[in-house]
Amino acid sequence: MRPRTAKGGAPRATAWVRGLRAVGRFPAARSSPYRPDAIGMLADAAGYDDPERWWEDAVEHREADPIERFAAITEAIAEIRAVDPRPADHPDVAENARREAAMRKLLRAAVREGHASIAVVCGAYHAPALVPDSSARHSASSDNALLAGLPKAKVAVTWVPWTADRLSLTSGYGAGVAAPGWYQHLFAHWTERGTTAEVATSWLARVAQALRGQGLDAPTASLVEAARMAEALAAVRGRPSPGLGELDDAAQAVLCGGSPLPLTLVHRELVVGHALGAVPDATPTVPLAADLAAEQRRLRLRPSALEEVLTLDLRRPNQLARSVLLHRLALLGVLWGTPAEAGRTTGTFKEAWTLRWEPGLAVAIVDASRYGTTLASAAAARVAEAAQAADGLAELGELLSACLLADLPEGIGRVVAVLAERAALAQDIPDLLASIAPLARTCRYGNVRGVDVAQVRRILEATVVRACVGLPTACAGLDDEAAAAMRRAVDSAQHGLALLPDLPLDDWHRALAAVAGSDRIHGAVAGRATRLLLDAGLVDRDDVADRLSRRLSVASPAPDAAAWLDGLVSGDATLLIHDRRLLQIVDGWVAGVGDEVFDDVLPLVRRTFAAFSRPERREIGERVSALGGPDAARGESTPLDLAGAGPAIRTMARYLGWEASA
Repeated sequence: MRPRTAKGGAPRATAWVRGLRAVGRFPAARSSPYRPDAIGMLADAAGYDDPERWWEDAVEHREADPIERFAAITEAIAEIRAVDPRPADHPDVAENARREAAMRKLLRAAVREGHASIAVVCGAYHAPALVPDSSARHSASSDNALLAGLPKAKVAVTWVPWTADRLSLTSGYGAGVAAPGWYQHLFAHWTERGTTAEVATSWLARVAQALRGQGLDAPTASLVEAARMAEALAAVRGRPSPGLGELDDAAQAVLCGGSPLPLTLVHRELVVGHALGAVPDATPTVPLAADLAAEQRRLRLRPSALEEVLTLDLRRPNQLARSVLLHRLALLGVLWGTPAEAGRTTGTFKEAWTLRWEPGLAVAIVDASRYGTTLASAAAARVAEAAQAADGLAELGELLSACLLADLPEGIGRVVAVLAERAALAQDIPDLLASIAPLARTCRYGNVRGVDVAQVRRILEATVVRACVGLPTACAGLDDEAAAAMRRAVDSAQHGLALLPDLPLDDWHRALAAVAGSDRIHGAVAGRATRLLLDAGLVDRDDVADRLSRRLSVASPAPDAAAWLDGLVSGDATLLIHDRRLLQIVDGWVAGVGDEVFDDVLPLVRRTFAAFSRPERREIGERVSALGGPDAARGESTPLDLAGAGPAIRTMARYLGWEASA
């Protein structure tokens, strides 16, 4: 049962609530079910499952005096409060009573100052306790007695610029408008015309304009049909006028051919919007911005709109503090500086940043102020939130490294707690392997920055053991894409383990040996495991040459052989340059690949050798030439057939712009 409004008037809440009680849709006694969500109770009583939709129908789309609408809502909330079964000492009731007493105290002070009209912005639940006739029930002395003895806290308060994006966020008591752009359209239409009769048409005109801006068709005839469909949907659904849901459905069906994708292109522009508010320059700044300004003065880092490169020597305290500041801002999403190339150096004491201050960063500071009042506390709180939302162990490991660089011991503790819980339950071997490198970096460089890494070290050791146990099984039955991901994870883990010389690697090497010795494992992973064992000195070159010869034999499929070769030699050409036997095996295999699979193998081999530097490729070519041809590996000598090579030579000469001599 929904409230109906006579033309030019608003529903009287008392009669409405009594009517709803009569049909059993509203609590009639203190023993009836009660919910603290007053607006939700009104929506449920009216037959709505969505309080926001009820509010839009009962308030936003009603052509009545706004004062009468608010009076009706206040009266309805008063009826709800009258049947509240909770005792006065209930924590929520007592808390609301104290809050309302503080509000009334401020209102009395405003009245004494001589303000004739006072507007109060509050939750609808508190409205009955703040109207003028509530003073008879709540005297100043009773409110003062209720507030007496409460602890006091020193706070800093300021105004912040609002944005449509921020309005659409859920925060505080669940506040947040999902469609601020839509409600701004409603407000502007009512202000200009005093009616909501043509809201649907004007909104769909904006949708059509936005679609055309994206290069999509939106003819006027379709716009008319969409408006008619929205009106029909509102009538079928029993709504007083089309809402955003009806308009979206109509636009998708008529303007977008039934596809939701075009609407997503314009959702941010229309439904949310790009509006940005402002505050006077004299307004006190937020505490976080004040802390940033103090740090900028202390470290002599002046914000500038001009881009500049800042090189830091982390061995100097002042420059280390600058690095910490920039890393903390990065964690908060305030990208004043972005990491840059620090030049050729083998140490970790040097950092380079590209600095550029943009006006939008001031808004980002305000947005980040919800996490804390100082950069350290805000960054730690932001890291804790990100740790809870992290998808995998690798992401948690990167957060841990970021906390180390930003000098956040509190953040490290929170991330480690989440990491320990997730690592104990993790079953994904690539995820475990990917987390080893950031954990190892934290253990390696944590002591340098004065951070206790004992717990991180324990997590790392447990992670390595679990990854080693599951590695051979996880490497079986991989396709090309999964094998590439596994190989990257193995390389990452190897790089991290190399940072800690005192970490026992026996389990790791046994796992690599099991992977390298299996013929059922994808060649990219098995070849990489063989290379890592060779670099560790656990297999000799003769053994590697035998494995390579077996893998590149005629019995092995050419693509599998190419993948094993890539895993063995990619990234570093030293192995082929300095081992003549391996180079002969590879040269003979390439020459012996059959014509029917050569076109499939060539891109794989080319990708492997293209990763080498130009001098390395030149050196390999010269050494292949010195081998005497592909038959040299078998002790044979084949003369060059220059006549047969003539067409190819002339073609290449033409491509290079040369003239072939007779």
